[in-house]
Amino acid sequence: MLTIPDAFARATVGREGAAGAAWIGALPSLVEELLDRWSCSPDGTITHGGVGVVLPVRGCAEGAAMVKVSFPHPGNVHEPDGLVAWGDRGAVLLHRRDDARFAMLLERVGTSNLAESGDDDTVAVVAGEISRRLAVPAPAGPPRLRERADDGEEELRSDTERLPHTLPGRVTGHARATVRELGPEQPDTVVHGGLHGRNILRAEREPWPAVGPKGYPGDPAYDGGPSSRHEPARSWSRTTRAGPWSASWTSTRRRRDSIVSVSGGGAVARGHRHLPRNPARSPRRPERAGPRARHRVRGAPGRAAHTGRVSGGTRPGRGCGPVVAPERGRPR
Repeated sequence: MLTIPDAFARATVGREGAAGAAWIGALPSLVEELLDRWSCSPDGTITHGGVGVVLPVRGCAEGAAMVKVSFPHPGNVHEPDGLVAWGDRGAVLLHRRDDARFAMLLERVGTSNLAESGDDDTVAVVAGEISRRLAVPAPAGPPRLRERADDGEEELRSDTERLPHTLPGRVTGHARATVRELGPEQPDTVVHGGLHGRNILRAEREPWPAVGPKGYPGDPAYDGGPSSRHEPARSWSRTTRAGPWSASWTSTRRRRDSIVSVSGGGAVARGHRHLPRNPARSPRRPERAGPRARHRVRGAPGRAAHTGRVSGGTRPGRGCGPVVAPERGRPR
């Protein structure tokens, strides 16, 4: 009988309650059934992520592989759809799928992840290049991110009220305005939805394939968010104590902006200029630059982000608006 990691079992039951406990109880038998069905045998111990377990296997027709089984949650429904759309582009290969059991047979990848490199610039550049490769036409089935734009704006409002360390109103105002203005206007391409360093693993077929996608169609710029949310807790703690203009805050923003720039997604690529200005001014006066100045992505020699100004009068990595519009004429 296979053993489910205690930490994963406790987290699942704590998050899902009775439904999680029932699923954990049935999980060993479910994995055994999948092994028989796909003619595989265990080739290591079970590891886990946030919502699923992974078992290395051998003996199946595809060679060395992994069986992944996820908790049956709506957020996990379209993971195989994304992997099918990508094929062998930038993500782990999908060999077989069992949608009723939220199970997949995947190509074997390593356990080391990109976040372990400890280099923010490397994470940003690699994730941005992967995001660019994953931006393929979306299949018809999965729900579009643009359909969730209204919910996203409401979540930002309610989260702002619940957070113990509220952000300045100009920051949350810009965030809601971005969702309201750009959320309904997104391309029909597949995005990962959780593209951070721990979801990018070492492998042989290609060095850094992505795993664990959500598979929702939308703007590739969406994948800049998970990197910011998964900043180490100690760095975020330093940020909230030192204020929003601390070095760690700037590093987090720079990583996100670099991913968006390298991926080619978002308003940067499409040239949107209609994001409303926030009447509140930034606490730091933006530096002035010549009309030919270019903001370069650190860690990516020879690659430069689009020259421009940020809505609200700030520069990339300096102010609160993440959207950069192409510059016209001399800077203000």
